[in-house]
Amino acid sequence: MKKIIIITGGSRGIGAAIARLAAVDYAVCISYIHNRSAADAVVASINQKNGLAIAVQANVAVEDDVLRLFEHVDSSLGCVTALVNNAGILEKKARVEDMNSERISRIFSTNVVGSFICSREAVRRMSTRHGGNGGAIVNISSRAARLGAPGEYVDYAASKAAIDTLTVGLAKEVATEGIRVNAVSPGIIYTEIHASGGDPGRAERVKNTIPMARAGYPEEVAKAVLWLLSEDASYTTGACIDVAGGR
Repeated sequence: MKKIIIITGGSRGIGAAIARLAAVDYAVCISYIHNRSAADAVVASINQKNGLAIAVQANVAVEDDVLRLFEHVDSSLGCVTALVNNAGILEKKARVEDMNSERISRIFSTNVVGSFICSREAVRRMSTRHGGNGGAIVNISSRAARLGAPGEYVDYAASKAAIDTLTVGLAKEVATEGIRVNAVSPGIIYTEIHASGGDPGRAERVKNTIPMARAGYPEEVAKAVLWLLSEDASYTTGACIDVAGGR
């Protein structure tokens, strides 16, 4: 029987790349908010190669949606054994002095609260303390957490710093319960998130500031995630791997 993975925000970019790579060893569930056609395309690409994938509409910022997501996986695939907290949002570039509380709340509701609630539901199912068989969680952080994203996305950067703390704290909390918790910290990656921030050409524009002089690809991040989920990383927990070209 295949292991079961939930990847939040798995309809595009890094999440979709993780889903396609994970499908070799896992039955895959991806969540999405609005773009059903993109989610269906990811699912079809996996199922056409004899994998098993489903998509569930769920906004991780809404607790009831998260509960429904996990309950749907319980009933249709089985008990989750791996979780990737990938869902994250970015708003238009702005200085902190121009940000309002609604914007900041939106960022933190998805990027931080969503990851906490998804992790909670995964732990309740995976933990040997609750009769589970263990598992692994990987959180998608960002190099912005340590660089700060001044003049652009300080709110996003702060939310990802919270993800780093969640990773370390939860890893220690469940270390004796069969669950490993790690993070991957991407740098500048060719994904649609730059367009969400109002700067679709950002990866090309800033690539020469990266020591490797190029942006990264979603598959390069996905491979790090899959390693952390695998038994090859059996003694790794509370770690954060930079996939950022030296940035």
